Amino acid sequence: MTLRHRRGVRAALALVAVAAAASTAACGTLHGVTSPRDEREHAAAERPGDPRPAVDCATDKCVALTFDGGPSRPTPALLDILKEKHVHATFFVQGKGHTDTYPQTVLRMAREGHEIGNHTWSHKNLTTLDEKGITAEIAPVQRDVRAITGHTPTVMRPPQGRTDDAVSGVMKRLGLAQVLWSATASDFATRDTDTIVQRILEQTHRDGIILLHESYGGTVPAVPTIIDTLQKRGYTLVTFSQLLAPAVPRPGVVYRP
Repeated sequence: MTLRHRRGVRAALALVAVAAAASTAACGTLHGVTSPRDEREHAAAERPGDPRPAVDCATDKCVALTFDGGPSRPTPALLDILKEKHVHATFFVQGKGHTDTYPQTVLRMAREGHEIGNHTWSHKNLTTLDEKGITAEIAPVQRDVRAITGHTPTVMRPPQGRTDDAVSGVMKRLGLAQVLWSATASDFATRDTDTIVQRILEQTHRDGIILLHESYGGTVPAVPTIIDTLQKRGYTLVTFSQLLAPAVPRPGVVYRP
């Protein structure tokens, strides 16, 4: 291996490490963090007589598939793939240039059984904003999704995974749980489909949460191989709320595998 190649490999690994670290990033004190598995098991213990969910991640080997930052031009092609594969995902949609530009795509997401979450209006770091500023980033997306689909999101993903107790307090007031992740391809930094596939497959584990962005060129072509390979490995791909069931997302709580 040449020195240049070694440096390239180190740089690629560093990008993955930085993106993964962002899933735990907080610019202040952060309480109220739990894992989907712990929440699910607690709910099952509290209500032992309740019927099992249609997809039971207590027995199935589940992983949640999530996408950030859409909808965008490539999103319909992604929805075609998910429909063909009979897989449902969670889409954390953005507002400016997205929900206000592609409302029919948001409607299609809902009609085809995907979960829609909030990824802010303009992707600002919420930990740098006051309560009014945080609300201004969240409320318009809530209104857009409700106006388009008739349903208001109950989950959100903070940009770059950056959150703290102040953000959590606003999310509790607005009725939103925060969802971080455990597997990412750093697809914002590469258009190489094979690299995206490899990174996701290497990081995926049971009860994990996969983060991808359909707007980047290498991502949508990677999705069929990711789905097929994970299913061959025994995984059931689900939405975040399916991963959590029989629990339901709790406003203000931060979910991190």
